[in-house]
Formats: sequence, structure tokens, C-alpha cells
Amino acid sequence: MSDIAPSPILPSHDDVNLDRATAILGEGALVAVPTETVYGLAADATNPQAIAALYAAKGRPRFNPLIAHVDSVERALSLVELSPVAIALAKAVWPGPLTLVGRHRDDSPVCDLARAGLDTLAVRWPDSPAMTGLVSRLNRPLAAPSANRSGSVSPTTAQHVADSLGSRVNLILDGGPCRMGLESTILADTPDGLVMLRAGALEAERIEALTGKALQRADAQAAITAPGMLKSHYAPDCPLRLNVTAPDPHETYLAFGKWRGTGAHGVLDLSPTGNLVEAAARLFAHLRKADALGKPIAVAPIPPEGLGEAINDRLARAAAPKDS
Repeated sequence: MSDIAPSPILPSHDDVNLDRATAILGEGALVAVPTETVYGLAADATNPQAIAALYAAKGRPRFNPLIAHVDSVERALSLVELSPVAIALAKAVWPGPLTLVGRHRDDSPVCDLARAGLDTLAVRWPDSPAMTGLVSRLNRPLAAPSANRSGSVSPTTAQHVADSLGSRVNLILDGGPCRMGLESTILADTPDGLVMLRAGALEAERIEALTGKALQRADAQAAITAPGMLKSHYAPDCPLRLNVTAPDPHETYLAFGKWRGTGAHGVLDLSPTGNLVEAAARLFAHLRKADALGKPIAVAPIPPEGLGEAINDRLARAAAPKDS
């Protein structure tokens, strides 16, 4: 079957479709599922053959570990060991865009391949009736990285998934555009406290307010211990230039705030009002639209506070050399 052959796209809110998706997952096959962040490519996290198929479908490096998606704090704690601070934070924000990395429990059923052989595991309870419904039906955690070819722009609609993966996925559940549009924030639960491995849709400021402690950041040269830590990631095919206030005539410009300049080949505004939440939700979709125009892409400066930290993280990885 051709890689670009269409996969079935069915509404995610229908119980019949969720039952069909559960059966597919139980057979070791792949299902694309909407979440509040981006669409995930789900596979049974306990099945090594299913995880191998997931890595192959994405073209994902096998040293890049996966997140195990759960449907409760209790299921998460059956997979990983977490500190009281991490558990309290999880209870405060789950279901939601937070991933926690803890020591993998010896009796956890998640396979070694999903963990990339590490003694740690990333877990998340997403705010997604479809994903949590599948976990509950299957009664197993689901690995679910973004449902796109590895390194490319993350999908925020079912059509993005179909365009990127074609027949590599057995079923696409359509829940409409993702509400947040940025992946989850990833924190490592370490003996020295919580360390942010990837900025995401849960702002660092909110985490610090909930924990009462300053949030540490991982060193830029840290080993890959969680998804989203590759230097080159989320990348369009066209060259990407950041922090641009005056785009060239041959560039497509991703503006932030109402831009009244001239000279760009085309303009897509992440948020005319300078709203970071709106910009985050539009980021990947606008990157895809700009990439489709086939011209180099220039991006306006994005304020670094709040969700701007995560937006700038994604843009920096998208602009990084592909071989890094």
C-alpha cells in the first residue's frame, strides 16, 4: 500500500469508533488520536512489536524515548516512582499538558523499547476523552508521540496526520483542531527537585506557583531522556529565520502582533493582538501553511515569558541544522 494512501478518518467522540480503535490497538497496530496539545500516534506501550511499528511509521530514532499516556494518577504510579512534590503537581494539573519523568517501576508493563532502554519513563494523563477512553478500554498505557514523520512540524488537525503519515497509520480519530497546539511540558522528577526538560503548554510560572519552588532547567547539552529534546525538531522543509522585524521580499513572514510592514512574500499572523495563547495554538498550523508556499520563512520576535518560552523552544529547534 502506498505511503500516501488515505487512512480512515472517523469522529473521535463516537463510542463505536473508540471501540474500533481499541481493537486496532489490541492487535498491535497504530491509531492517531487527538489531544488538547497535538495529535498523537498511539500504540500499546506494553507491546514491543507495536512500538517497533510506531518507530518505523514515524521514522523516529530509537534512542528517543516515548511518553506513556494514562487515564489516572493511580495508573501513572503503577508505571513510575514519583516524589510527593511531583504527585501533588500531577493531581493539581492532570488531566492536562504535563509530562513527568520518573524512575521506571520494576513491575511496570511498559516495554524497554518504549523507554529507549532507559531506567526512567515519561508519563502523562492528557485532557483528551479519546486518548483516556482508549487507555481505559484497552486497560494498558499508550505510547503516543506526535502523529507525524519524525522531525517535521507537529499535527494539530486530523488532515495534518493524513498528509504526513498516509497509510502508515491504521485509523485517524478526528477531534477537530487541537485546543492548545503545543506539546506538553516535560519535567524530570530528580532527587534535587523538578527539572524542566522541555518547555510546553503548561507555563513554568504556573508550575512554580503550584510547587512554591523555582523550576530548574536542563542543561542544553543534557543527554536525551525524554521526547522533544532533539536539537533539530518540529522543522519545516523551507529554511527558517528567527527574530525578524523586517522580512525580505522572498520570505513568508510569521508575524506576532498587528504587523503593518511591507515587503514580505506573504504574511501569516500568529496573533494580531499579541496573545501568546493564540500564538501557541496557531504555531504549527501556520508553520505548515508557510512551508506549503515554498518560500523561506521568517518569524517575528516572540516575548520569552509565559507560553513564549515554549514557542521559542519549538522555533529554535525548527530552525536548527537538520544534522544536529
